[in-house]
Amino acid sequence: MPLTELNHYLVLCRDLERSKRFYCEVLGFEEMPRPTFPFPGYWLGVNGKIQVHMALSDVPNREFYYLGQTPKSSTDNSGVVDHVAFLATDPEGMYRRLERSGVPMRKRYFPEFQLYQMFIKDPDDLMIELNFYGITAEPKWGGGSENYAEMERVAGA
Repeated sequence: MPLTELNHYLVLCRDLERSKRFYCEVLGFEEMPRPTFPFPGYWLGVNGKIQVHMALSDVPNREFYYLGQTPKSSTDNSGVVDHVAFLATDPEGMYRRLERSGVPMRKRYFPEFQLYQMFIKDPDDLMIELNFYGITAEPKWGGGSENYAEMERVAGA
C-alpha cells in the first residue's frame, strides 16, 4: 500500500493561542473541526484539508496522549525534524505578510528548479519552509537570497 501524501503533523505548543494566531493570521490557515480529545488543541487546514494539529505541550498525562515523546524529547525546537515544508503561492504577497507581521525569514533561490523558498520559525521554533515553484528569476522585492547554484558543495554531493 503506497503512501499518497502527508496527512498532518502535530506541533506541541507552549502557548496554544499564540501558535494558533501565528498559523492562522500569518500563514493563512483556517481552524477545522476537531474531535473532543482529553487535551486542549486545534486542527488547522488549508482549502478544507487538515494539515497541522496543535496541542498544549505541558499537560498532565502527556505520555499517554503524545506518542512520539520521550523524557529526552526536545520541546523548544523541531527535535529530530529539521523542518516542515508547504507548497505556497504568491511569494510577493507572503513576503509582505511576513514582513508586516515582523516574522524574520531566510530566503533561498534555486534557479535550476525555478524554486524560491522562505524559511521562518513558528512561535515554538519549528522551522517552516514555504516553497514557491515556477519562479524564473530571483525576486527583487525580497532583498538578497541565498542561491543554491552558488553554494559550496559537500564532497560526494
